[in-house]
Amino acid sequence: MKNRRALWMMALAIVFGLAAVALASRWLLRQTPAAGNRIVVAAADISLGQRLAPEMMKTLDWPADSLPRGALRDPVKLVGRVLKSSVLRDEPLSDAKLAPAGTVGGLSALITEGNRAMTVRVNDVVGVAGFALPGNFVDILVNTQSARDGSENAISKIVLERILVLAVAQEVGRDETKPRVVNAVTLEVTPGQAENLDLARSVGTLSLVLRNQVDPRPGVTDGATKATLLGLAAAVSAPAPAVAPAPVAPRPRLASAAAPARHCVGVIAGLQRKQECL
Repeated sequence: MKNRRALWMMALAIVFGLAAVALASRWLLRQTPAAGNRIVVAAADISLGQRLAPEMMKTLDWPADSLPRGALRDPVKLVGRVLKSSVLRDEPLSDAKLAPAGTVGGLSALITEGNRAMTVRVNDVVGVAGFALPGNFVDILVNTQSARDGSENAISKIVLERILVLAVAQEVGRDETKPRVVNAVTLEVTPGQAENLDLARSVGTLSLVLRNQVDPRPGVTDGATKATLLGLAAAVSAPAPAVAPAPVAPRPRLASAAAPARHCVGVIAGLQRKQECL
């Protein structure tokens, strides 16, 4: 009797143990990322404009509740695609970071659809001492001669604003910690801006003005001339002081017309004599 009870207790213990193992394994499976959450990430640092090769990518398990938007899962489909932004090692790849399928690698993959790339010659001063790097925004300043009132006047004016720098010299890398003095800068412009930029560099001297990347406010100015620089414009435009009119001499009064002559007649009445005038 006692042996039968012991066997029953052992059987119950085994059942409860198996149930505990099943529950524990299920809980562990919920905590471990599922195979369906594997996404494609960069296997090393990749610069923009490069074509993806199989050795540049790998897959990693990613928590299901924090999957990046647009994350990609099949690295085979990404072979040959071109990056339009730099990525770091283990950074997820997404469609937003890739140029359209069929794009050839290089600078053309970085140009926004509808825009153009145009190169201007610069030096250490025009290029903001090498701080105009790929990814920065600049304004274009032109110094030229303006014909006003039949005379040539020097003027400096901002003609283009918030222009994206695509490349400096032959490099498109965006290492913002190392300024580079180069002799050419490639800018991304619209077709209309390209025409204005070409005209500006043919009629005057160009300068790049580095601006804050997150400041979209336009800089509306009238341009600077010699007159405004030296403060002469205000003096010229100020109204001349009013000249007080000369006092008018009072007109002499004409002598009043002489009174008409009166005729008097002496009258003698007895002992009295008097005179009567007409």
